[in-house]
Amino acid sequence: MSAKGMRNRGGKCLKAVHTVTEALKILYRQKLLPLEKYYGFSDFHSSSLEDADFDNKPMILVLGQCSTGKTTFIRYLLEQEYPGSRVGPEPTTDSFTAIMHGEMEGIIHGNALTVDPNKPFRKLSPFGTTFLNRFQCVHLPNRVLESISIIDTPGILSVAKRKMDRGYDFPSVIRWFAEHVDRIILLCDAHKLEISDEFSRTILALRGNEDKLRVVLNKADMVDSQELMRVYGALMWSLGKVFCTPEVLRVYIGSFWTAPMRITDNRKLFEREEGDLFADLQNLPRNSALRKLNDLVKRARLVRAHAYIISCLKDEMPVVFCRGKKRRDLIYDLPTIYSRIQQRYQISPGDFPDCAKMQERLMSHDFKFKGLKPKLLAGLDELLNTDIAKLMPLLRQEEEEAADQLLIQGGPLGSHRGPFIVGNPFHHSGSNGEIDQASNDEWVVSKDKAKYDEIFYNLSPHEGKLTGTKVKEWMLRTHLPSSVLGRIWKLADVDCDGKLDDEEFALAGHLIEVKLEGFGLPHELPTHLLPPSKRHRKNSEITDDD
Repeated sequence: MSAKGMRNRGGKCLKAVHTVTEALKILYRQKLLPLEKYYGFSDFHSSSLEDADFDNKPMILVLGQCSTGKTTFIRYLLEQEYPGSRVGPEPTTDSFTAIMHGEMEGIIHGNALTVDPNKPFRKLSPFGTTFLNRFQCVHLPNRVLESISIIDTPGILSVAKRKMDRGYDFPSVIRWFAEHVDRIILLCDAHKLEISDEFSRTILALRGNEDKLRVVLNKADMVDSQELMRVYGALMWSLGKVFCTPEVLRVYIGSFWTAPMRITDNRKLFEREEGDLFADLQNLPRNSALRKLNDLVKRARLVRAHAYIISCLKDEMPVVFCRGKKRRDLIYDLPTIYSRIQQRYQISPGDFPDCAKMQERLMSHDFKFKGLKPKLLAGLDELLNTDIAKLMPLLRQEEEEAADQLLIQGGPLGSHRGPFIVGNPFHHSGSNGEIDQASNDEWVVSKDKAKYDEIFYNLSPHEGKLTGTKVKEWMLRTHLPSSVLGRIWKLADVDCDGKLDDEEFALAGHLIEVKLEGFGLPHELPTHLLPPSKRHRKNSEITDDD
């Protein structure tokens, strides 16, 4: 920054900041917020930003029609259930749920949530009590949530239920979340490709945030290859009708749940697609500062255009007579006013707000506007032309420091070593239930050890151990997703040597049977599952750590 440095109202020098996020907060409070207040920006567009909007972790918004697997997708990412989650064939999620990290499990309801200054949801209160009664925040001690937060949403109503009234403006709520999240996951069902009226309105609410959108064709293991090709084409055609953009949307294909695959013809395709999607999500913490910078620049450009529009309307309005007629004429002639401002001040058409929405908001306004204030606009121009550019070295430094780090740990978004790592990053964390307990002295796998030994020796072990390649081929026959098999491998490979001996192989077989019976996997391997020959080694490691 300049030698004098810039100071916000609190007196802090911008040149002394150590992070991009801290600098953006100072720039916003000093140069953008005064302009927003002076021209009533929040009356026409989004409300002013708070510190929590800059400090919050990257958020993922999960959207989709009823029964497309939104909650199941979130459970798949977290590898555990969260309080209040329900899964079923009918619409079961009827609330917006913000799933965030916390040391203790708990639920904060919407009315209390919107007064918490540490949460980025304070500006949701204008949507009313009906919405707030359907909004909650769940705290969960989960490793994935240490780096990101997830927003679960009610299912978008189908054509048959389009006349149902939610009691609040659902598309407007979606628009608010779309503006504040880092990634939007739109889930589609391979058996449910119709675009309902509410679905169309919801997609329209995402306008301007298409760069954050990722489409997932879920439950793809329920159709064969030929049918999947037709479903994919139908989905692209349906989405093309409502998005109206020349760019082709990126659609990820897969089945994001832990149940065995019904049709395994496209297993490798699903694993590659899952790997691509998770790699994209893995970059969210790394690119968080860049996203906030981009959003602030986008907002600053909109504020600048808004200031010129308001000042122009102020100049055109008569002081006393014929104000009503002139007000109607100005609203009708707003497209012409846009063109005049673009030519006079050399502002890009993309910086202007939607003309129809601006006209709608002007209809209910009293037209008591303020004129042009060059000093405020000069500060905004300095922000866009100089200050943001000076932040780029600090941004690159933060990106370089995070380049070699795996910022999201836990769940399938993390990583681990094993034969299932190719094209599919996973990491063990969480469970859906508990395995039956037994005495610590008894190894519960012993009763089936002979059965697993027969399979083990038929696979031709070398020096008493099977390589990951041979075990992987055998495990894939269960049709369980690779993310689940990866967790089983991690648990079974007790000595972490990349191979399984007869006891570890028997343990892997036992865990597979437990999973196929519908039980969850343990967070860590309990003593009663630990092979007897490995217990002394594990105990020694624990003692050494102490």
